[in-house]
Amino acid sequence: MQKSVRYNEGHALFLSLVARKEGTKRGYLSKKTAENSRWHEKFFALYQNVLFYFENEQSARPAGIYLLEGCTCERAPAPKMSTTGKEALEKQHYFLIVFGHDGQKPLELRTEEESECDEWVEAIQQASYSDIIIEREVLMQKYIHLVQIVETEKVAANQLRTQLEDQDTEIERLKAEIVALNKTKERMRPYHVYHENEDPDIKKIKKVQSFMRGWLCRRKWKIIVQDYICSPHAESMRKRNQIVFNMVEAETEYVHQLYILVNCFLRPLRMAASSKKPPISHDDVSSIFLNSETIMFLHEIFHQGLKARIANWPTLVLADLFDILLPMLNIYQEFVRNHQYSLQVLANCKQNRDFDKLLKQYESNAACEGRMLETFLTYPMFQIPRYIITLHELLAHTPHEHVERKSLEFAKSKLEELSRVMHDEVSDTENIRKNLAIERMIVEGCDILLDTSQTFVRQGSLIQLPSVERGKLSKVRLGSLSLKKEGERQCFLFTKHFLVCTRSSGGKLHLLKQGGVLSLIDCTLIEEPDASDEESKAGGQVFGQLDFKLVVEPSDSPSFTVVLLAPSRQEKAAWTSDISQCIDNIRCNGLMTSVFEENSKVTVPHMIKSDVRLHKDDVDICFSKTLNSCKVPQIRYASVERLLERLTDLRFLSIDFLNTFLHTYRIFTTATVVMDKLADIYKKPFSSIPIRSLELFFATNQNNRGGEHTNDKSPRLCRKFSSPPPLSIPSRTSSPVRTRKLSLHSPISARVGGLDLTSPLSNSEQAPGGTSLSPSICVLESSPQSSEAGDMSPCRSPSTPRHLRYRQPGGNNVCNSRCPVSPASAFAIATAAAGHGSPPVFTNSERTCDKDFIIRRAATNRVLNVLRHWVSKHSQDFEMNGELKMSVICLLEEVLRDPDLLPQERKATANILSALSQDEQDDAQLRIEDILQMADCPKAECFESLSAMELAEQITLLDHIVFRSIPYESFLGQGWMKVDKTERTPYIMKTSQHFNDMSNLVASQIMTHTDVGSRSSSIEKWVAVADICRCLNNYNGVLEITSALNRSAIYRLKKTWAKVSKQTKALMDKLQKTVSSEGRFKNLRETLKNCNPPCVPYLGMYLTDLAFIEEGTPNFTEEGLVNFSKMRMISHIIREIRQFQQTPYRIEHQAKVTQYLLDKTLIMDEDTLYDLSLKIEPRLPA
Repeated sequence: MQKSVRYNEGHALFLSLVARKEGTKRGYLSKKTAENSRWHEKFFALYQNVLFYFENEQSARPAGIYLLEGCTCERAPAPKMSTTGKEALEKQHYFLIVFGHDGQKPLELRTEEESECDEWVEAIQQASYSDIIIEREVLMQKYIHLVQIVETEKVAANQLRTQLEDQDTEIERLKAEIVALNKTKERMRPYHVYHENEDPDIKKIKKVQSFMRGWLCRRKWKIIVQDYICSPHAESMRKRNQIVFNMVEAETEYVHQLYILVNCFLRPLRMAASSKKPPISHDDVSSIFLNSETIMFLHEIFHQGLKARIANWPTLVLADLFDILLPMLNIYQEFVRNHQYSLQVLANCKQNRDFDKLLKQYESNAACEGRMLETFLTYPMFQIPRYIITLHELLAHTPHEHVERKSLEFAKSKLEELSRVMHDEVSDTENIRKNLAIERMIVEGCDILLDTSQTFVRQGSLIQLPSVERGKLSKVRLGSLSLKKEGERQCFLFTKHFLVCTRSSGGKLHLLKQGGVLSLIDCTLIEEPDASDEESKAGGQVFGQLDFKLVVEPSDSPSFTVVLLAPSRQEKAAWTSDISQCIDNIRCNGLMTSVFEENSKVTVPHMIKSDVRLHKDDVDICFSKTLNSCKVPQIRYASVERLLERLTDLRFLSIDFLNTFLHTYRIFTTATVVMDKLADIYKKPFSSIPIRSLELFFATNQNNRGGEHTNDKSPRLCRKFSSPPPLSIPSRTSSPVRTRKLSLHSPISARVGGLDLTSPLSNSEQAPGGTSLSPSICVLESSPQSSEAGDMSPCRSPSTPRHLRYRQPGGNNVCNSRCPVSPASAFAIATAAAGHGSPPVFTNSERTCDKDFIIRRAATNRVLNVLRHWVSKHSQDFEMNGELKMSVICLLEEVLRDPDLLPQERKATANILSALSQDEQDDAQLRIEDILQMADCPKAECFESLSAMELAEQITLLDHIVFRSIPYESFLGQGWMKVDKTERTPYIMKTSQHFNDMSNLVASQIMTHTDVGSRSSSIEKWVAVADICRCLNNYNGVLEITSALNRSAIYRLKKTWAKVSKQTKALMDKLQKTVSSEGRFKNLRETLKNCNPPCVPYLGMYLTDLAFIEEGTPNFTEEGLVNFSKMRMISHIIREIRQFQQTPYRIEHQAKVTQYLLDKTLIMDEDTLYDLSLKIEPRLPA
């Protein structure tokens, strides 16, 4: 028997030779012997999974061999030694090889370097093939598991095969039994028939048993069904189904609207364009109706799919329909982008009489229901948001495990992405629709309203005082009836023009022959009479400081003055603030265009166009494609810091942005933060303004040609200054009365032809307008004393050291060629200090060349502009926040202490301070509290003694008093829908309560009559009151009365309604149609667009719009940026509400009527009204 293992020694020597030459790892290691535990240095070589060691590197034969497969290698701690040998041990690094089989002792090795030790450990670990072994064990376990599964499946298959065979046998047995039973039944049938005929009692018993079993079964299922009906899941499914049904109805209506658009307008106009004398071209038809037919076909397919799903109810799966619809909805983006242009093309086509006549013929079609083509073109604009809301409601009632929830969420996200792209186009479209509506109201038409850059600001009624000599002006009295009738004007303010119209008896508007269209660039606003002018002072006393003037100085006709009278101080403040803001923007933009334009064809100022921060998206701001009134892209999303930076940008200020910011800033910041920013801009303008803005502010025009004179009569110069230039040097005879009292920028003189900002100082040249002026702007001549101001010491800028200021040798007042002035510096000086007939402040080159002084004046200008707008149009902020009011007063007092303050800045600061400091006066406007607390009021009269006119006027007066008392901050954040709505929005709740009280009063008054004739007479009188309210533009009152008449307690009184005349019923149907909520109050919206204040709209319509905006879009993006597009939409609604709030009714308060209307003792609750209705006309027996 063999006792030892044999191996091929030659093969081992060959492997050792290969290992010594090509081994994975080779080197000297210290090996610990097993006999005496001593360390001997050997030469080791590793080849694949075999470790050889030699006595030295030159040895030909190996001293030993180790097979490493399955072993483990790891670092080992140093053995404990005495202190004498500790230093030597610290330089040694040990590792241990443990073999996987029994009987083999571990191999202990050591090295002198730690890196070499780690390399050996890693190499030996790889040679042990431990990873492969572990993987093999895992695979073996899987294999064993699979083998067990296969065996189990085999056993189960055998069992099933056996069961099937048993079942087949059982089936055959049962078939045989059935055959036998059938044979037995056939034999026993005569016996059964005879037996049934013989035992009717048993038959009755069986019927009773069958009935009881059926009753018990039905009862059980009824309980099960009732439990499910009352369950939350069933309630959610019912709501979900109702949402789908509503969506199908809305889709049916929308497809019908598209059908009318295509078949009543598009296709007939295509045929007309192909006629011999076409009133419109095919290109114009394509521009007006872009994608309309495609949209109709798309939604017809979608509508058919919806109806097919409804036919398969209750299985309502809609996600796949939206999956089909989504890829094709991009045509809406093209439609929205083209919508503004299509309305413009349509307005241009309407100038053709033949087309206008043909279009009116199409619009008179019964299918159009009195709606214009513009209305049908606008319907697709609201379809995408409607889908988003529908999907939002569907997802709210769709369980998370529902099969189509993910598809609906995907569809909603895609629609929201498309809606965000379309949002930017909506505001421009609404503005164009407003302009077109006003243009169609004017009989003569108005071409300036066809300009898409013309933005509507406000409208209202003002009284124009007759143009008489100023000495006779004091004889005119405000209370004169003829003045109110003949002088009342309907005024419209746009960003570039001011329209003055008269209203005919038919309601049409007519532009005044002289002064009907005022270009604001030619106007100078005088807000208050000059205190030094006795005649103006006397006139101000006569009119109660409610008048203001527009001095118009056109370039091609003599100047004239338009004197307008506002109905209240609030109205005057609102008008003058908006007019001055428009004038300031026009002149600032005109100056930048004249100074910074590189090419006359470019409309955007060069320094704004060069600033990429104003149009390029960044991490903290995102722009839309729509431009604002300053020709700068509107902000879509931005951080609070970027919004504050835009608010204080010295180069421009958009009215839309300022209104939106002041209306909504409390959503994303606080008034304290805004005030701190304004204070920083004033105190530290250089550190608060972005560096890029400062560089562009002082940039020199690239097209500046230093030493060349510009020909005054050159075509470029004449075209650039075809309208009056923004900077003028008035003559010595200029009257100081023409200065604007609250405006910060200089007015424009229309008698100056052109101004060269690049030529050096030379002799005075004759301008095209005939006025002699200097072509350099280093000297700002404002009055005769300016030429003598050279010896005066100029006011110093407090932040600029004396040694850094530029001082002209000799004290001359003009700049020589060594003191060039860049156009940007000229712009800053002009906007900060150019005064029209005001006393001089600085005339020498020290001010001109002091950049610190220039930027300070521009910063002060901007701060005062923002504060003036804030105080005049948002005074409620300061009434409700005393701390904010004090901080503004402190800042303005600090401004007044500035020694460098210019006269017009000082006057503007003083005006803002006086507006803040004076006690609030309501201009004799009543409040509900005043009416309720009247002690000397007469006893309330009965309904029969009051006329319908008196009731309608006092209802309108009360409704407007309650409506105008709502502060605009109540419309933010949906406070009226919260749990604590009474504390958060008390005025909205008061308005809602007043609406309910008035509606209850109408219903209660009708139900107090016992006879049919009196009730029908009351209904007819209330309908007449509602019609008068409609004539007074009180649509809230119309809805109060019509909702009362539609209550179940009154609507069910058939005998009473039978006595009501047909004319009254027809009138009531007309009123209900006007204020109907169908189509999101579409009829009421159309009526309000053509309505002139004063007016009381239905507040619930605006609250619905605000809730739609709040729920559809978040306030902040995922990145934390403010959704300023949403703020713009909210501000648009608030501006419309405030427009109606600020125009009061001229209705005299009658205490006897209001006491009756506000008498709570006359009001019955709903249950009492219905019980009384049942007593008057009981229910008919069934």
